[in-house]
Amino acid sequence: MNIKKLNEWGWDFTDPLLIAGPCSVESEEQVMETVKLLGETNKVDIVRGGIWKPRTRPNSFEGVGEKGLKWLVSAGRAIGKPVCCEVANAMHVHQALRSGIDMLWIGARTSVNPFAVQEIADALSNGVDVPVMIKNPINPDLNLWIGAVERILNAGITKVAVIHRGFSSYHHTKYRNQPRWELPIAFKRKMPEVPIINDPSHICGRRDLLQEVAQKSLDLDFDGLMIESHINPDRALSDAKQQVTPEDYGKLIESLVLRNPEIKDTTLLDELRDEIDGVDREIIEILAKRMDIARAIGDYKKKNEITILQSKRWDTIIKDRMEQGKEKALTEDFIQELYNAIHKESIRQQSKVMN
Repeated sequence: MNIKKLNEWGWDFTDPLLIAGPCSVESEEQVMETVKLLGETNKVDIVRGGIWKPRTRPNSFEGVGEKGLKWLVSAGRAIGKPVCCEVANAMHVHQALRSGIDMLWIGARTSVNPFAVQEIADALSNGVDVPVMIKNPINPDLNLWIGAVERILNAGITKVAVIHRGFSSYHHTKYRNQPRWELPIAFKRKMPEVPIINDPSHICGRRDLLQEVAQKSLDLDFDGLMIESHINPDRALSDAKQQVTPEDYGKLIESLVLRNPEIKDTTLLDELRDEIDGVDREIIEILAKRMDIARAIGDYKKKNEITILQSKRWDTIIKDRMEQGKEKALTEDFIQELYNAIHKESIRQQSKVMN
């Protein structure tokens, strides 16, 4: 984990980094009591709190605004922890820093907009090297996420981390936002020096899934967690279903297993990896053979003036492969994604022949 990098921010953080606090700062009493109880868990490095809330529709609770900054700062100081809040424009940046906020984060609805990120970057390019965390954009676009980080780095900010909070999707699943784990993993490969924090609250949208997602992120060697907590979650003015009490937050963190990334004896692991390499070589050979057949089919279709896409045939293939995969304990999602990729390449190969 990048805990050494995080401690360069000027605080003595734990491994993993733990960020907790209410989704929204609603009142002085609410944030002070919540943070006080979070402090008693001894499992918080940074206190978070929403001051301005970007809502999908008007007339929803949009945060208490600037007056909440001093409440959040006071609550953090009471337990000796730094505090952070979300900013979406230059005005937010100036008000937050003027009020003593220790670090900032840029939300998913902002990181999706390069103009908005650049406005924040310009507001920060005055020599104040405040830590900034950037959430992934709402849509699964790795370059857009990297671009947001680069804009902040170009402003002279050296203390940068990212937050994985999942991605919006039209498909209904158990998650509020799809984890799409392959994207934060790809981010880690592209920018390994940037710490990455997981936000189970916004991925899950419901508190009963938090432990599962938090554990998976740690198993994937994420550097920390950001979890929303409220003194009375069911009465919270925003995101009530995904918040937990400070007591339950403490239990959740206590339940997590931090696995050792270092391997002492790699003999068995090396043998298994050699087997994987061999299987992968076989897969490549089989896929290449499949594409040879696809090109032959493309040649036949060209000579007989048949369209490339045969929807009924494709539906039959998917249904059959789903059944085969199920017999081998492979998930439907995996088979669907695998054959979508194979089908896309098959169409590409046939198109080459027919053009």
